[in-house]
Amino acid sequence: MSQQKVAIVGAGPAGLQAAATLVSLGVSVEIFERNGSPGGHLKQWHALFPHFQNATHALNPLLNGVKGITMHLGSKVSEISHNGNTWRLLSDDGLKYESDAVLLTTGFNLFDASRKEEYGYGVYPGVVTSAQLEEMFNGQRPWPFDKSLAAPKIGFVHCVGSRDVKCGNRFCSKVCCVTAVKQAIEIRKRFSDSAVTCFYMDLRMYGLGFEELYHEAQVNHQVQFIRGRLSEASPAVSGKIQVKAEDTLMGRPLKLTLDMLVLMVGMEPAVKLTAQNNHLALGKPGFGDGFMADRELNTPEYLQVTPGLFVAGACKGPASLPDTIQDAKAVSVDVYNFLKTKS
Repeated sequence: MSQQKVAIVGAGPAGLQAAATLVSLGVSVEIFERNGSPGGHLKQWHALFPHFQNATHALNPLLNGVKGITMHLGSKVSEISHNGNTWRLLSDDGLKYESDAVLLTTGFNLFDASRKEEYGYGVYPGVVTSAQLEEMFNGQRPWPFDKSLAAPKIGFVHCVGSRDVKCGNRFCSKVCCVTAVKQAIEIRKRFSDSAVTCFYMDLRMYGLGFEELYHEAQVNHQVQFIRGRLSEASPAVSGKIQVKAEDTLMGRPLKLTLDMLVLMVGMEPAVKLTAQNNHLALGKPGFGDGFMADRELNTPEYLQVTPGLFVAGACKGPASLPDTIQDAKAVSVDVYNFLKTKS
């Protein structure tokens, strides 16, 4: 009997971990990645919460785990079809591949902050996203203010593109709050005299060590947290940003002049299901968020329209890196068990 094959679509952390797990179980794997390099969003990050681990140290083991596995980079899968027991994939560069199962690990896209016009992203140079701030930490992007500035004033806006009905994203992106706390601490470490303010709706510190990190930000790094959303950002003198907000706990309006405003952009589905791709219609969690779902809530019952199609990682919904890795391992076992029923 020939070795069974699995096609993995997406080479972010979930795809890399799933590939390594499946190969360790004796399954042949090929990975398709639309970008020119593997690693997903992780390869652009500087440090990871809650312990400030270097992101490269987290990515390297994932990359080492797929050495020897065929990876098609710059190859976007444009069509997935099913015939009998065989899945067929077609990429936009003309590559064709047949497999016994397909695992989608397409991850997420970051919310386009320019859709929130009131914050001035793309208009005012001092307004940046959380992902761009990571590039500044990595030395890949210049700071929007003079780094010799003795006491820069930095503001963070939580929930940009998340928990926002007008944007069509009613869900929480799960990791934005703790990312803001982590980044605020990094700013204070780099600019010891800086004044850092986080504007939040409410703080969702759900993970191990997250609440402690929030406490550390306040006590050890003097990061100020204000409950209230910004109403607008506008230009001020010398390239600065003026913001208007309301402190809802104190019941008073605020007006601040900042050197940089960081927008904590949330997650959106990288691939949205359509009626034309009915074999991908795995079911929805019931909240209209557009992410894929692989089983019923609170039960192990699968939702696949066609058996042999699986999903893992953040394409199922916002997830932290540890959650993504664990889900990829678990779903890989599901794939392996499915293949055993076909053998």
